[in-house]
Order: sequence, then structure tokens, then C-alpha cells
Amino acid sequence: MATVMTANEATDRAVQGPPERRLTFAFLAVGLAAMLVGFLLGPPQALNYAGINIYDYLPLASYYQGLTLHGVLMALVFTSYYICGLLLYLPARELNLRPRMVPAWVAFWMMTVGTVLAGAAMIANTSNVLYTLYPPMEGHFAFYLGLTLVVVATLIVAALTWDMRQTWKRLNPGQPTPLVTYMSLVTWIMWAIASLGLAAGALFLLLPWSLGLIDGVDPQLFRTLFWYTGHPIVYFWLLPAYVVWYAIVPRQAGGRLISDSMARLVFILFLLFSIPTGFHHQYADPGIDTSWKLVHNVMTAFIAIPSLITAFTIAASLENGGRARGGTGIMGWFWALPWGKPAFAASVLAMITFIFGGAGGMILASMNLNLVVHNTAFIPGHFHVTVGTAVTMTFMGVAFLLIPHLLGRRLGSPRAALMSAWLWFIGMMIMALGMHWQGILGVPRRSQVSDLTNDLQGVYASAELAGMFTGLSAVILLVAGIFFFYALIATFFQPRTSSDIGDIEFAECISGSHDAEGRPRRSVMLMERLGLWTIVAVVIIAIAYLPTILEQVVGYQAVPGLQLW
Repeated sequence: MATVMTANEATDRAVQGPPERRLTFAFLAVGLAAMLVGFLLGPPQALNYAGINIYDYLPLASYYQGLTLHGVLMALVFTSYYICGLLLYLPARELNLRPRMVPAWVAFWMMTVGTVLAGAAMIANTSNVLYTLYPPMEGHFAFYLGLTLVVVATLIVAALTWDMRQTWKRLNPGQPTPLVTYMSLVTWIMWAIASLGLAAGALFLLLPWSLGLIDGVDPQLFRTLFWYTGHPIVYFWLLPAYVVWYAIVPRQAGGRLISDSMARLVFILFLLFSIPTGFHHQYADPGIDTSWKLVHNVMTAFIAIPSLITAFTIAASLENGGRARGGTGIMGWFWALPWGKPAFAASVLAMITFIFGGAGGMILASMNLNLVVHNTAFIPGHFHVTVGTAVTMTFMGVAFLLIPHLLGRRLGSPRAALMSAWLWFIGMMIMALGMHWQGILGVPRRSQVSDLTNDLQGVYASAELAGMFTGLSAVILLVAGIFFFYALIATFFQPRTSSDIGDIEFAECISGSHDAEGRPRRSVMLMERLGLWTIVAVVIIAIAYLPTILEQVVGYQAVPGLQLW
């Protein structure tokens, strides 16, 4: 059972560092270290799209080794560590409970061992299969085993969050789960279901294949299992950012969250509709019936609904804060917001970029429009707006809050932190312009310019101006990253304080979980039935996926592995 920590005990142990703080710092620190390495490998990727090849001067075997390291470290390792730290610590703070520390540390070390195994395989130039892992390109078994351990570790943290919530429910019978814990838990439930596809693909296909126990893998079946996980993993990355947007940013703005019920509804809708959407990544795959692709098309369109609800709810909450700070007129509240606070600026700029990311997502969800930009630079352009900006910038903002809070020190350089947020925003917007533009012109993704045929070199030449924007973004983002890590590293050299620096405070709700008489709202209690909503989600997923997966299992075609590097 999770242990209860009294308010006095929490205060007494704040500076010394209670166990959950040390654990959270460990998760964030290793995640940020992975981000640093992956970040340094990013500018060469962007410069490549500008026709500038610097890989001959880097200690890498190839462009594709750098691309694999960049993608795995940034999209899988950095995010997994960060989410585990964030979505375990915030519920613990809200519930005033301590998670079971032994299994929590087991999860951390399991994830670390997995990261080392996968990292060693990539550095040894044995697993340049990119973060999508597509067979028949075959990596080393350590690569697949390492990433499997990372996924399993996240599920341990999910179970620990559930355990804290159950402890709180026993202590508070008949009461709805507090909002931050509720949002975190729904995120973990969604991820536990979504991870099954990648887990099945790794355990039954990739690991036996890489160990020589089976002769080959059916690429089509694995792609289906991968994208069963591969699209909802975007929401595994994004929903923790939503937790911050709903629970922390309105408080930073000096206002209140408009509606508790709307926040809960958003997360339930993501639970129901975020998983049966993977076929929109497979519109060009021949082994899936068009009717099922259409089903996933519709499901993907449904995902716009919780995003639009979020846009309304958060904007209204920020307006509440801006007007409380003295903002008047139609847009005066916007300029009255605390733009000088690095954590706030990073999160709100992340929200703004997600508007463009959501619009691009609707383009990619459309069968006809998707085929126009399929496998072009448009795809990583979209990815960097959503994950590389909306998620990453929110996590940067969280770092400006949590690192000082966990260390008991003031943020080392607020000015550098603020500069990093604005420069990251500007750099990513320029990158998005360049890569989307290049994609529309037909520039392929995941391709080194010097390796292209004469015909494709001509495609690059026609997109030279667009490529200049992509290349410029590399320089701006490099400077942004330097400012970001400087601000964090400088924090370690600040003197310790006796106060609880930057204590994490959650937003109050204008329309809370209880009515005026103090009774839980019916809508909230309906959404509290997480077992029911999980069953509904599983039924929808089964309808959308099982016929295709069963057909592919029956028609299984093993293909031997290839190593093209």
C-alpha cells in the first residue's frame, strides 16, 4: 500500500529530499541527458534537408545511425523517463501519498538497463533500423530487448500510480479521484492498452527473430502491430503535457481552470478513440482492406474533438487569469499574462504550436491528402510541431519548475531559460515551414542528400528555398538548446535555500468536481467508472483491429532479415 505522508512530515523533509523527490529527479535527470545527446544529433538532420552534409565530419558510421540515435533517444527514451517522473510525482503531491519506492526504483533501473542495451546496439552500428523498427531491416537482439525493458518499466510506474489512487479511494470512500491523479491515471490506462501492440511485436516477432529462433518476420503484420502502438504513443507523449496545461498553467497565469468535468471528459475521449487510429499510418499498405482504413480515418477525426475542447477550456482559463491580472478589452488579457516566467512562456508557446500540429494531423488523417505527402519531409515536419514542440516545450517548462523544486535551489538563469523557450518556438516554426513545404514538393524523408539518385537530386533542387528554412532552423534550435541546458546546469550552482522553492501548486476550478452542496457531480462520478470506460475502449479497439490482425496472422509470410548498413 502507498504510504501517507503528513503535511508536517512533508515540510520537515522538503530540503533533505524525501525518497519520491530523489526518484523523480533521477527520472528527469536521465531523461534530460538522453534529450541532450538526441538534441545534439538533431541539427545535422535539419542541415541535411538543406543539402549540407556534415556527417563526414562526425564520429558516426552513417546518416542513418545518427537518425536512429536521434529518434530513439528523443522520441522513446527522453519521453519515457520524463513521463514516468512526472506522472508519478504529481499524483503523489496531489494525494499526499508516497508510492511504493522499491518497485519504483526497480522501474527506474530497468529503464536504465534497457536504455544502455539499446544505446550500445545503436552505437555499435548494429541496429540502424530507426525508431520505427520496421522489418525486414534487422537489428541486434540487445536493441529490441532494451526497448522492451523501457516499455515494461513504464507499465510498472502505471501500476504504482493506480496503487496510490486505490489507497486514496480507501481513505476517501465515495469521493471522485482528484483531477491531476485522474488525468494521469487515464493516461496510464490508455498506454497500458496501447503498448500491447509493440509488446506483442517485440516478444513474438522481433526478439525470436534477432536471436535466430525463427527464420523471418512478416513485415505487414509487424507494421500493423507497431502502429497499433505507434499512433497512440503520440498521446502517451501529449497527454502529460495536457496534464500540465490543465493543472499547472492556469495557476501560473493567476487564474482558475474553467471546468473540472471538461478536463475529465477530454481524457476519457482520448482513452476511447486514440488507439483505433493506426491505419491512417498505413493508407499505402496493400494488406489492409480499404473499409477498415476508412474506419480508422473516422476514428482519427474523432480525436479532434477532445483537442478542440482543450483549446476552448485552456484558452478560457488563461483569459480568466489574464483578466485577474488586469487585462482588459478583447485581447488585453492575453498580453497581461506572465510572459516573463520561463515555465509559463514555454507551456503557452507549446500550446500555440499545437494548433498547427492539430491542423496538420487532420491533413494526414485524410486518405487522399495523406497519399500526396506520404513518406515525404512533411511527416517529420508535422512530428516536430507536435512532439518536438508541443510536448518538448511543455517538458522544458516543467523542467524550469521541477528541477529547482526538487533540488531546493533557484533556477540558475531565468533569462537564459526564457530565451530558450522563445528560440525553440521560433526555430521549430521555421523548421515546420521548411519541412512541410519540402514535403509538398516531394522531398523524401529519411534520406541523405548525397545518397539520392540524379532524379531525386532534382527534387531537392526544386525545393532549395524551402530547404534553406529547414537549415536555418538547425542553427536557431542549437542556440535554444544551449540556453536551455545552461539554465538547468546553472541551477546546480545556486545556493540551497531553507524554503520550498517553486512548490508545485495545482489550479483551482471555477466549476469543480462537487456541486454547491458539496456533493460529487453526477457527470464526474460517471467518468469515475474507469473500469467501464476501459471495457468500452477495448471493445472499440477489438472491432477496429481484430479482423485485420487475424487475417494477417492466417496469411503470415516470413521474410528474412536485411542489414543495409
